[in-house]
Amino acid sequence: MNHKLIKLDPGLYLVATPLGSARDITLRALDILASADVLAAEDTRTARKLMDIHGVPLGGRRIIAYHDHSNAGDRQRLLNHIAEGKSVAYVSEAGTPLIADPGYQLVRDARQADMTVLTAPGPAACIAALTVAGLPTDQFHFAGFLPPQQTARQKALVELMPLRATLVLYESPKRLNALLADIESLGGSARHVAVCRELTKKFEDVQIGPVSTVRAFYNEKPAKGELVVLIGAGEDAKVDEIDLEAALLHAMLNLRVKDAADTVAGAYGLPRREIYQMALRLKGEQKAD
Repeated sequence: MNHKLIKLDPGLYLVATPLGSARDITLRALDILASADVLAAEDTRTARKLMDIHGVPLGGRRIIAYHDHSNAGDRQRLLNHIAEGKSVAYVSEAGTPLIADPGYQLVRDARQADMTVLTAPGPAACIAALTVAGLPTDQFHFAGFLPPQQTARQKALVELMPLRATLVLYESPKRLNALLADIESLGGSARHVAVCRELTKKFEDVQIGPVSTVRAFYNEKPAKGELVVLIGAGEDAKVDEIDLEAALLHAMLNLRVKDAADTVAGAYGLPRREIYQMALRLKGEQKAD
């Protein structure tokens, strides 16, 4: 038995849980799960399975569901337990609560009610990916999930990709190829990326290299499972005119000429007027054909 019963003061306890391998849980997390008066979870079945694996008994407690679709009333019911002098442990489906997972509003309301909020830190997919990808970690920017629509995603990338920091994104396997295509069109084929898949699980895999190479790999072998995508930091580099034209043509598939020029100019850090003139030329050549 790895857990022990401990005295918990009234408050909200945010408990990090494993990404995949159940043995990645911390001993303190097990103590809190065994000792909390009230248990809440993004996915009650996953939480129950994890407790069963580690032999942590429910002891007559039930696990209350709290997820993206929970409302103010659901939050208030959890906070009422704390107001009554109880300890509430909250776990997300995997990883650290609030990191691209539900919980922000619950923590905000607890803080506003002057309640104690404590963390039992542990796994987080974004940090796990940074440790294995081989990209610089001295500065990084976590952006979570980008918009699923291509136009909105491209606009987000335009703002993010010039940053002198490794970018960390979460993405669905179904949208990975589209994301990689946007990265290549906006940042050039040589921009380094890493796709970290199924971290800590049986089929863990990391593909790293120029975006064109990684994109070709996943065009041949579609991705499955949980993904973290990292993009190497932006650099001041000489931009090849062929790459610029390719980026403009790609952007103009879904954007007006002006918006496409703004998008590409922002991604490459170039004068918008100059790129707009190039876009008009390309548009004219398309019409001539």
